[in-house]
Amino acid sequence: MKSTQWDSFQLFLQVARLGGLTGASTASGLSPATIGRRMLDLEQEIGKALFLRSQTGYRPTPDGLALLEHLQDMEAAARKVEAWRLAGTPAATVKVAAGTWVAWLLTTNFSAIRNPGDPFAVSLTIGEARASLSYRESDIGIRAFEPEEGNLAARLLGEVAYAVYARRNASESEERWVAVSEDDAISNYLRWPYRNAAASIVATVNRPRSLPELVRAGVGKAVLPCFVGDLDPELQRLGDELPELRHRQWIVMNNEDRHRPEIRTVADRMTRLLKGYADLIAGKRATRN
Repeated sequence: MKSTQWDSFQLFLQVARLGGLTGASTASGLSPATIGRRMLDLEQEIGKALFLRSQTGYRPTPDGLALLEHLQDMEAAARKVEAWRLAGTPAATVKVAAGTWVAWLLTTNFSAIRNPGDPFAVSLTIGEARASLSYRESDIGIRAFEPEEGNLAARLLGEVAYAVYARRNASESEERWVAVSEDDAISNYLRWPYRNAAASIVATVNRPRSLPELVRAGVGKAVLPCFVGDLDPELQRLGDELPELRHRQWIVMNNEDRHRPEIRTVADRMTRLLKGYADLIAGKRATRN
């Protein structure tokens, strides 16, 4: 038998412990179909039936229970090795990569991400480019799509909505637009003005964080994430959200690193924070007094 990859064993553990593909899908970020195929491949590699499959879920066979016991011992040994590796080393740094506006939420609520007594630092890289977790460039990333790389695990955070915003009480007939410069318009929402109102763009900047400032100054209107525009008392949403821009959002980690205590801690805290804003991020308007 060829050497089976550890991530296949980790998927087996999730299916066995959670009783089926749905729970394992939630835990790993992979689709149920992908996990089901991986379990069939694992059974072929090992040469034993590991699950009894039914409409109610997956139940380990006797061989599956034996493998589960062996893997639990391997997990315990791996945790001991990791604790030994980290003992006496300098404080770890958790590297997080996020887009402009998620980073804004993280920095605004940084005390929810790192507590004063935590034995690790947090390094935040901000940019519109896709978060790269290759070669440990980042430990945690935020992406607008489910990762296809087999070495990455993902958690679904929810959906992100976008709309057009203008200065409060501005005329809806105002046709002036502000945008990020075309060369810097990496994200889909930043490209929207060029596809739909290019002739009316009167000012550009090289970073999205400056767009609300231009809108507040009455220079023009802009496309913004709803949670940014709706939380700003000086801005108003013009019309409905732009449904073609709506997308899902994922928190992504490297499979090999996601169980490190400091990475797991930061990822869990980020998940709680962003899910706490889930309604606003999905376009449900903020309530103002």
